[in-house]
Amino acid sequence: MNPTAALVPLADDVAALVRRIDVAPAVAALAGLAPDIRGLAVELIGQDAGAGFLTRVLSGLNERLTARVVALVAPRHRLPAAGWCWLTMGSEGRGEQTFVTDQDNGLVFSASDHAEARALRPLFLGMAGEVNQALASCGFPLCEGGIMAGNEQWCLSVEEWRQHFSHWILTPEPEALLNATIFFDLRPLCGDVGLAGSLRQQLQRQAPQAAGFLHMMATNAVSVAAPLGRLRDFVDADGHKGCVDLKKHGSRLFVDAARVLALAAGAAPVATVERLRAATSLLKLNVGDVDAAILAFRHLQRIRLLDQHRRLSRGEAVDNLVATGSLNGLDRKFLVDSLKEARRLQFVVQKTFRLESL
Repeated sequence: MNPTAALVPLADDVAALVRRIDVAPAVAALAGLAPDIRGLAVELIGQDAGAGFLTRVLSGLNERLTARVVALVAPRHRLPAAGWCWLTMGSEGRGEQTFVTDQDNGLVFSASDHAEARALRPLFLGMAGEVNQALASCGFPLCEGGIMAGNEQWCLSVEEWRQHFSHWILTPEPEALLNATIFFDLRPLCGDVGLAGSLRQQLQRQAPQAAGFLHMMATNAVSVAAPLGRLRDFVDADGHKGCVDLKKHGSRLFVDAARVLALAAGAAPVATVERLRAATSLLKLNVGDVDAAILAFRHLQRIRLLDQHRRLSRGEAVDNLVATGSLNGLDRKFLVDSLKEARRLQFVVQKTFRLESL
């Protein structure tokens, strides 16, 4: 059977679900639709949808639901006339969500100065906190690290965000590095998207000139070794015999490499594949090396999604750990090859930023 033909009816299902989300009258109705998003993604896997397509659909539907939550909650609050925009970060910002996700979001608003920002912030925090709780009721857990718009640290004016970005770039330190890996994947979700656009433009201007920051980001991007053994195929995740963490020791290797290469190039894209493609052109990277990395990233994401799908179908808890012994021979080979390509991509980063040998 032609997989593309099999996906056509599901495209209608996606469109129908989008319409139901867009007209949902209350958060409770959206909470009832959230399982349908996961169910549709499961169907897409069953029809052999590609990993890139599946994560885009999953992320897109989750974004649509989030935007509807914001649209329902915002009118209940006496918000100021100042422009504002809901921001999404992390895997949702990159459009790369899987079945395991929590909230990574923020809010940016207009203010004439710091005094006005301090006065406006409490007005936005009430709305943002309610949105965070509503999303939790829809199956998106609260971020354990507090990266949410309802946290006053991440409900900021444009100028406050700019100052944070400049500090992280110009004063590279461990906390700044951690923040950069989250917040520099931001995208506007709803509201005055131009406010977020100005922040991304700042990154494109400032990051390529910050050699110390880029060196630290690059060092971080190659600091996690691909879990490949000398005497056997895989190195076990800490405390999980026979398992590999396909986020921490898999997709992260591609994501971190793509991020620092794109920042160095002053490239606009946020998604990992698009970042790699943009960096290839702007930094004159070897096209064959980058194409191989993109294919490997997609293979790894596919294995990750398939494993999560199998667990969902058995009613088990879902995470990013994959028992390598459960993989068939072909997927096992794909995973080994993908991790080798991740290691090669790290060497590209090492060479580009003239780091010491891995």
